[in-house]
Amino acid sequence: MASDHTYIIPLRFRKMENLHIVFWLFKDISWCMVWKPLGIAMIFPTLIISIVIAWRTRDMVSELTHNLAISFWISANAYWMISEFFSFDTHVLFSNFTYKHLAMLPFACGILILAYYYLWYKPKHLGQEGTM
Repeated sequence: MASDHTYIIPLRFRKMENLHIVFWLFKDISWCMVWKPLGIAMIFPTLIISIVIAWRTRDMVSELTHNLAISFWISANAYWMISEFFSFDTHVLFSNFTYKHLAMLPFACGILILAYYYLWYKPKHLGQEGTM
């Protein structure tokens, strides 16, 4: 019978994660409302906290990979927002690809990290602590 494992987040970490959500929402609201200075300013705390969260979970592969994917997601999202704010999102890079499509690079990095976890790491470490 498999035992239940508990993932406990220290309160000081949880407070940071909750604040991270506030910054992320302000960034996305600013994007939606085209509040350029606030949107750009919110990139930094949002991205920095996501990297700190990833660093703090580095001992648990499942948490680390998901938190790294979130950091890449925020990076892609921030680039996309900036490209729209400064109106270079629709400029053609080559063929049918615009500068907005460069956001696919960090999005793809996040997907590749999760693919590594779910397709390679997790199947080889079934039942191990830190593998959900």
